[in-house]
Amino acid sequence: MTISIRSLDHLVITARDLRATIDFYTNVLGMKHVAFGNNLHAVHFGDQKFNIHDAATDVSPKAGNIAPGSEDFCLISETPVSQVIQHLKDCGVEIEEGPVTRSGAAEALESVYFRDPDGNLVEVSNVSE
Repeated sequence: MTISIRSLDHLVITARDLRATIDFYTNVLGMKHVAFGNNLHAVHFGDQKFNIHDAATDVSPKAGNIAPGSEDFCLISETPVSQVIQHLKDCGVEIEEGPVTRSGAAEALESVYFRDPDGNLVEVSNVSE
């Protein structure tokens, strides 16, 4: 038997300051905040979400080595990277690198890198034409 994975549903981000992390993903990246369950939080985008766990709250089950700032991920945007860069600057977000060309899972990407309030490395990309 072979398992066939179709897509990513969600991943979990651990936050030092839950409100600051939610504000960043909603205000800077345009995601939608959703509260659910017993004081749990997520930000939704497309058909995926990031669950956001407060570092001070025990949520189980959880990864073996949770730590704010340990994530590094790439988000594909329909907004041109040049406009993303201007929006990040307008929001006071420091750009770490970009625009640069990178190799994505399926195609070449034009990317910009920056960090969220917890220090996670965020890459926002467009599929290169």
